[in-house]
Amino acid sequence: MIKIDGHSLTLDDIYKVAYENEKVILDPSAREFVEKTRKVVEEKQSGDVPIYGINTGVGKLSEVKIEAEEVESLQMNIIKSHAVGVGDPLEPPFVRAAMLLRANTLATGYSGVRVKVIEKILEFLNKNVIPYVPQKGSVGASGDLAPLSHIALSLVGEGYCIEGGKKRPTGEVLDEKGILPIKLKAKEGLSLINGTQASSAIIAILLKKSINLLYASCLVASLVFLAQYGVFEELDDRIQKARPHKGQKKVAQCIRQLIKGSPLEKERRKVQDAYSIRCVPQVHGAALDMLEFAKEITEIEINSATDNPLVFDDGDIISNGNFHGQYPAYAGDVAAIALTTLSSISDRRSFRLLTPELSFGLPPFLTKHSGINSGFMMLQVTQASLVAQNRILASPASVHSIPTSGDQEDSVSQSMNSALKLREVYENTLYVLAIELFIALQAVRLRGASILSPKLKDILDTHLASIEFVEKDRVLQDDIEKAKSFIENTDFLNI
Repeated sequence: MIKIDGHSLTLDDIYKVAYENEKVILDPSAREFVEKTRKVVEEKQSGDVPIYGINTGVGKLSEVKIEAEEVESLQMNIIKSHAVGVGDPLEPPFVRAAMLLRANTLATGYSGVRVKVIEKILEFLNKNVIPYVPQKGSVGASGDLAPLSHIALSLVGEGYCIEGGKKRPTGEVLDEKGILPIKLKAKEGLSLINGTQASSAIIAILLKKSINLLYASCLVASLVFLAQYGVFEELDDRIQKARPHKGQKKVAQCIRQLIKGSPLEKERRKVQDAYSIRCVPQVHGAALDMLEFAKEITEIEINSATDNPLVFDDGDIISNGNFHGQYPAYAGDVAAIALTTLSSISDRRSFRLLTPELSFGLPPFLTKHSGINSGFMMLQVTQASLVAQNRILASPASVHSIPTSGDQEDSVSQSMNSALKLREVYENTLYVLAIELFIALQAVRLRGASILSPKLKDILDTHLASIEFVEKDRVLQDDIEKAKSFIENTDFLNI
C-alpha cells in the first residue's frame, strides 16, 4: 500500500503502481490542507475579482468573464475541448503512472480541489480502470493538456477506456465495475489537466529502467573485457580517484567486482585497450551521472504543485507558470543522450569481437566455419541500425518551442515529445545491449570458460544457460529475445 501526500513519491513507488497494481490511498496528513484550500476556492468563485480558470476562460480567453451559474459548465467544457490527442494510446503502465502523479500533485493541496477528486482518481487506479489516452498532442506547457484531458474525461464518465486490450466507452466500464463518475465543481476540470504528469510519468518509469540498464551494460562490458584480454590496470581505483566523478567510480568498481578472480588478472597481453574497452568507466560513468541528474529533476517534479493558478491557505489564488514542462523536457533529453552514447559504445565493442583484426584471435564473426556460415555478422548490422536511429532521436526536443493559443502560450517545452523520444531510445538501447550480450557469450565460450571470474561464471550458469552456443548458422531471433528478457527483468544492483 502506497500513501500519497504530494511530497514523498519515489520512482520505485511509481513503478509498483504502474506495473504491479499496488494499491494507493491518500495520506490522512494531506487531507487538512486540501480541505482548507478548497474552502478558499469556494469562497472566491462567485466574487467580482477575475481568477483564472475559475471565473474566467482559459488560455487566450483568460480575459472572458464567466458568470457564477456557468462556473461548473466551464470545467466540463475545458476537459472536452482539450481532449484532442491523436495516435496510438499510451500503454496502460504509463497511464496508471500519470494518474498517480496527478493525484499526488493534487494532494499537495495547492490545486484547490475537493478531497473526493483525488479519491476518485485513486478509485480508478485501485480498480484498474485505464483511460484511453492518445499519446500525441501535448507541447508540455500549460501542462500535458491533451493526455490529461483524456484521463479527466474518463473520471466524469465520458471518453474511452482500455479494457481487456480493447477500446471501450467509459460508461460501460464504470457500470460493470460499480464506479460512479465524478461531477466537477469550480476549478476542478482545470486542475485535472494543468501539469506535467503525463510526460513526467513516462520519463520517471524510463529513468528507473534506464539506470538498471546502465548497470546491465557494465555486466556485458565485463564479459567483453575478458573476451578481449582486457588490461586490468585500466580499472585501478587510483585512476578513478584521480578523476573522482561519482559515476566513473561506481562503474569501475562494478566491473572490478565482476571480473575479480579471473585467471586473466595475472596476465598482460597488450599495453592498453581500445577506447570502447579502456574507457568504459569514463563513458558509462558519465551516462550514469546524467541519468542520476535526470532522476533528481524528475523526483522533484513528481512531488511538485504544477497547477495554475495555485491556491494558498492564506486566501491568495495566484496565476503562475509551474505547469511549464521545461524541467521534465530536459530530463528526458539528457537521458536520451546518455542512452544513445551507451548504445554507440556497445556497438563498437561488438564490432571488435566480430572482426578478426581487432579480436585477438577470435574467428571471423565468431563462427568456426566462416564462409559457409555468416555467424553473428548481421547482428551488428541490426545494432548499427538501432544506434543510427538513436542518434537521430537524441536531438533534443526541449529546444523546439512552437507558440500556441493565440501567442498567449508563446514558449513551450515539448516535454511529451521528449518523453516519447526517450521511450524509443530506451527500447533501441535495450536491444543493442542484448545483442552485445549474445555476442559476448559466444566469444567467451570460444575462448573457454576458464577465462571467467567466479562471479561471471555463476551468472552465466544460473541465468544465461538457455542462450546456447552457436555451432552453425541458425535463426537467432529467439536468442536475442532471451538476452533482452534477462536484461529487462533482472535487478542488476542485486545480482
